[in-house]
Amino acid sequence: MAKGTKQGAGKGRKSSGRMASKGFPNPIDVHVGQRIRLRRTLLGMSQEKLGEAIGLTFQQVQKYERGANRVGSSRLFDLGRVLDVPISYFFEDMPNSVQEKSPSKLMGVSTPPAVDYEPDPMAKRETLELVRAYYKIPQASVRKRIFELTKTLAKSSGGDED
Repeated sequence: MAKGTKQGAGKGRKSSGRMASKGFPNPIDVHVGQRIRLRRTLLGMSQEKLGEAIGLTFQQVQKYERGANRVGSSRLFDLGRVLDVPISYFFEDMPNSVQEKSPSKLMGVSTPPAVDYEPDPMAKRETLELVRAYYKIPQASVRKRIFELTKTLAKSSGGDED
């Protein structure tokens, strides 16, 4: 077959960005999959339940979470809706080394410089785990004391206070 045809079901093609190198998924797809897994886990949702909610089998969800299958835009929209996050959530905290593996970068297309921003602390796993644990405390008075203690610790360490 001539160069540029669909030989080999797309494996190793750099033009699509699907494979960063032969046999390995693009790191961006892996990152998106990790974010799907993180959010699903934080919600206490099984792969099976997530699959049912978006019309997939749990095996397909597994492939998304591993980055083995690329998530299309309509599926990403559904995932954001079911997991209650904006689409941007799936791309947050992406290291620059992963961003450099985008299809356009792999093809040598120049892109404008990335804008550095402070990631939303509410989207971090640590924050979500802390909030979940906090609300598992049944006594409101104990929760309030923990809240006040946390504010005091933050103030004494030089953190911002509201």
